Amino acid sequence: MSMNTVGRPTRPEAPNDSEAGFTSLSGGRGLLQDEPLIFELGGWTKTGVDLPDAVAADGALAGLTRDEPIGLPGLSEPEAVRHYVRLSQKNHAIDLALYPLGSCTMKHNPRLNEKMARLPGLSDIHPLQPQSTVQGAIELMDRLAHWLKTLTGMPAVALSPKAGAHGELCGLLAIRAAHEAAGNGHRKTVLAPTSAHGTNPATAAFCGYTVVEIAQTDDGRVDLADLEAKLGDHVAAIMVTNPNTCGLFERDVVEIARLTHAAGAYFYCDGANFNAIVGRVRPGDLGVDAMHINLHKTFSTPHGGGGPGAGPVVLSEALAPFAPTPWVVHDENGYKLVEEAEGVAAQAFGRMSAFHGQMGMYVRAYAYMLSHGADGLKQVAEDAVLNANYIKARLSDLMSPAFPEGPCMHEALFDDAWLEGTGVTTLDFAKAMIDEGFHPMTMYFPLVVHGAMLIEPTETESKAELDRFVDALRLLAESAKAGAVERFKNAPHLAPLKRLDETLAARKPKLKWKPVAPAPLAAE
Repeated sequence: MSMNTVGRPTRPEAPNDSEAGFTSLSGGRGLLQDEPLIFELGGWTKTGVDLPDAVAADGALAGLTRDEPIGLPGLSEPEAVRHYVRLSQKNHAIDLALYPLGSCTMKHNPRLNEKMARLPGLSDIHPLQPQSTVQGAIELMDRLAHWLKTLTGMPAVALSPKAGAHGELCGLLAIRAAHEAAGNGHRKTVLAPTSAHGTNPATAAFCGYTVVEIAQTDDGRVDLADLEAKLGDHVAAIMVTNPNTCGLFERDVVEIARLTHAAGAYFYCDGANFNAIVGRVRPGDLGVDAMHINLHKTFSTPHGGGGPGAGPVVLSEALAPFAPTPWVVHDENGYKLVEEAEGVAAQAFGRMSAFHGQMGMYVRAYAYMLSHGADGLKQVAEDAVLNANYIKARLSDLMSPAFPEGPCMHEALFDDAWLEGTGVTTLDFAKAMIDEGFHPMTMYFPLVVHGAMLIEPTETESKAELDRFVDALRLLAESAKAGAVERFKNAPHLAPLKRLDETLAARKPKLKWKPVAPAPLAAE
């Protein structure tokens, strides 16, 4: 058995069907192959391609020529393909089943979007091409920006941020620039709710701000009295997620904006959950000054996109002059990118990245918008909320909703009160879900809810799939209440690997593979 561990064996300690009284001889499970690490496959002296020996002039590399093997295994094409296909069978995927991670919005990525992103002239362009040769791509950026501004009711947008947290950084840098331009550089505090995404306080601290928590009410929303008490001329901004991380709409959001602006601060809205209100509510109408939009969560682009993702930031009229370059303008001569902080961009705080953002994500998001239309995007929000409330309604008699009164928004949040006395924890329950073929929901977040189980079905799931998921959870819940503790404590039983030692994995991670020395023979 290999022991290149990250808190657990990399391969099964024993074939996984032993609990059912049957053990395969090879370690495989039916059509699921037992697959070692790529470094354990051998092939150190071969390669799948034929290349001529490299010839370099003496001194061309300043003495940095390699004098030892590179240390990578050589695999033929079928060996490499099979290795990664076998590994893919060990992972959960949105193309396999519902992916219920709350706060993550793991939704279907329409194949139409992928086809559009691969069109010549979009997939094969280079950021250093002359702008005259990429007019179509720049026009697409302009159209995407137009609809992002239209959907949010905001006058400006920065497309270049590459993720949600990068967008937060963009928004706070714009806020800082606006305060400094107004002579308010002394404002060094950012307020954030106790249930905020962890990136909110981290981003504020990265920008040099001191973070102060805003209390939460018993029904999971911002405590207005506490907010008002903590506002003052030292506060630069507040950062509030709406809908929030408890899956609830901040019904006092207009008053939150009024109090914030009255204190001379700006309202940053974490737009991670915009998919719950897109086409229904415009954040600009609520008094928001800056908001990032995760294109993967609202407009279906893949998480990360195989590289940089995209987290555009919409800005209010007060912050628009400080937006980072580049941005798109057009006239009778066509489209161009404003790339220097001069002229109309004189107050821009700088750049967020070397180039213009992730073109592939822009194409996918724009294709999603056009294929849905205004009525379709409105239905996205309605279906996301409907699906989450359906799950909440079907599970509330067995599990305990964290906030039982009223409907939720796009995600259903449960606590662990219903597990009290069973000997089963939130982690145990989540691991048992793997045996049922489902990825666990988000666990222990938000931290304001004890033993939190946060479920987000997204709008792309059918009622049949929701029922399949809920039926599995109901059977598990009934099993936990019936005292079947061993089912949960040893879960997962049927996954390729058993439960890992997460504490050991966190404290003593082994991030570098080393060859295992062969055991010495007795005669030695």
